[in-house]
This record gives sequence, structure tokens and C-alpha cells, in this order.
Amino acid sequence: MSIVTLTSDFGNKDYFVAATKAALISEIKSPEIIDISHQISPFNLTEAAYIIKNVFKSFPKGTIHIIGVEAELTPENSHLAMNFEGHFFIGANNGIFSMICDNIKPKIIVQISIHDSTTSSFPVLDIFVKVAAHISRRGSLDVIGKKIDKIKEIKDINPVINSNENQILGSVIYIDNYGNVITNITKKIFLNVQKNRSFTILARNIKITNIYKSYSDGIDFSLDKASRQEDGKKLAIFNAAGHLELSIYKSNPLTVGSASTLFGLNYRDAVTVVFD
Repeated sequence: MSIVTLTSDFGNKDYFVAATKAALISEIKSPEIIDISHQISPFNLTEAAYIIKNVFKSFPKGTIHIIGVEAELTPENSHLAMNFEGHFFIGANNGIFSMICDNIKPKIIVQISIHDSTTSSFPVLDIFVKVAAHISRRGSLDVIGKKIDKIKEIKDINPVINSNENQILGSVIYIDNYGNVITNITKKIFLNVQKNRSFTILARNIKITNIYKSYSDGIDFSLDKASRQEDGKKLAIFNAAGHLELSIYKSNPLTVGSASTLFGLNYRDAVTVVFD
């Protein structure tokens, strides 16, 4: 049995997800198809990379990951297949592979070259499924493409540390289902620059001077519920993926609001950490 995951910006309104699954069932014997997410913001490579990078290791090695974000074949956007840390990835050479690898060299990357045998306006369906089927049969990657060493890189999403090493200039890379704001500032980068100094996190007109271990860590449960000041409590934590996250305790974007809506923060907005 082959495990195949799907990540895309297709949404669930149209037929694209169902058609891809139908093709996988037709091409692969008894596949186990897992939806990672089809709610990626349209063409948002950073958002897709953040999700895939933080979930793929939860799957068994040998899993095939199909990425349907900005996947159209163009002269500047070829198709790739990659073996990285025992997992197989199929997608476009648009920078997402470099973000998933995060400076770790993959075992092999090939530029897919089977396009002559099919006419495709839907490459996830027509190309990526065929590559996944080939991999599921334990086919070698160099059969379906030419091995390459260089892929497109996206570097401007990384935080910048100023020359005096007293500021980290970061940005928002993802907003989750609760409206929590995830930045590109990782715990490792933060601690390397902090060196036990006090700090202030600045985002628009928001200032936060403490990072909690968890959401509930910011609430004083020794007080009775009426005195805890839970509603609207501003929080900063390092989330499960190790990224600095700005939150509102028990937020709900549809009712009471969230960090994104209440702080006025969206994708690529600036978040700065200043050290004293």
C-alpha cells in the first residue's frame, strides 16, 4: 500500500481534489490518500511550505507528497520530484522545495520530463499523479526526469538580524484557523540573538514583553474566573513548530476576534523583536 498526501490551494468547492483522488485510485493499487490541506491561500508558497515542512515527518518514510500550489508548467516553473529524508515530493520548481529542505541537501532531485506523453492544463492530475504512480511501483526518479543540483530558492522570507544584533526583523508567514499569527522568527534564532536580554515584540501598535510556554500559561488560574482577564489576553508563544506566534487567548475570528483581526496583522506584515 502506498501513502499519498495532497496539499493544494484548490479549496473544496470545485472538482479538482476529487479528480486527483480518482486518478490516484486508477493509477495506484489501493492507495492511502491523506489530505494535508486544500485551504492554502491561492499561490501562497510560504504558507504551503510551512504546513508541509511541519507535518511530513509524521508520516512513514516512503510517503509520496503531491504539492498542487502554483503548479502550472511555464518556462520559469518546471516540475520536480525529490527524495528528501526518505520521503518523496512532487511539485513545481517555484521555491517551495527550497523552503521545505531548509538548507538540508536532498538525496536526489529530478526535473520531470514526461510531459511529451500528455497534454496538460491540470498538471497535478496529468503529470504529478503519473509520477506518484511510478514512485509507488518503486520506480527510480531518474527514469522520469534528469537529475539536477540547483533549484529555485526563496530567501526573502527569512528574518533579518541587524548589524548590532539587537533587533530581529521578521514577518508574518502564516495565519492559522484560530487567527493566530505565525512569524518566520524561530525559537533557535530568537535564543541565539537574545543572550538572556529582555526584549519587546513590536507589531503595528502591539507591544509584548513576555513569551509564554503555552496559551494557558498566560492565564493566572489561582484567581477566580471573573478576575483572570482571559478575554482579549495578548499572548506570544513559541508554537509546536518552533516559530514565534502572536495570539489572543481562546480567540475565534468569527466571533470575539483573533490576533490577526484585532492586531491588524496579515501575511508578510512586519514583526520586530528589539533586545535591550
